[in-house]
Amino acid sequence: MRKSTVKSLSAVAKGTAKSSPKVAKKTAGSEVNAKAARPRKTALRSQPQVGQAAEPVLLSGGNPQIAKGYGEAPVQAYIAAMPGWKSDVGRRLDALITRTVPGVRKAVKWNSPFYGVEEGVWFLSYHCFAKYVKVAFFRGASLRPLPPGASRQKHVRYLDLREADEIDEAQLAAWVKQASELPGERM
Repeated sequence: MRKSTVKSLSAVAKGTAKSSPKVAKKTAGSEVNAKAARPRKTALRSQPQVGQAAEPVLLSGGNPQIAKGYGEAPVQAYIAAMPGWKSDVGRRLDALITRTVPGVRKAVKWNSPFYGVEEGVWFLSYHCFAKYVKVAFFRGASLRPLPPGASRQKHVRYLDLREADEIDEAQLAAWVKQASELPGERM
């Protein structure tokens, strides 16, 4: 055997041989296919016992995963599933909105409660994040004074409620009342 052949065989054995681009591409493709062939690891969720309600799944930031639904029941299920102090904030928001806008319509869509005065037209929603609850006013740019949080959407304004925050219920009720009187967002 020639010396160059011996060198190249020993390089292949060590895995340091230079290969042609065609061989490198083929090898890389087989590694990807090998990864794709492995089964995915999934988190095991405990199955509820007979007669026992399933625990709601919390998405990133602790936002509850609640099935889409209309009316009081899905919104109350969402509020009950909100983790820790956020559940109290959800109860206070729901009570304030219901008190301020008699006959308000409620729904859970996209894992968030929505409030409106017409069917399918919404003026407010809120959503759990890791450290705060974000209240979205869909026509918030028309509210006076403006809610403090800006949005990439020109009409939307936000109010972030953190655990240590004192909620100014009078101001929040004024914003809710104003928002309910504006044209809502059809969703």
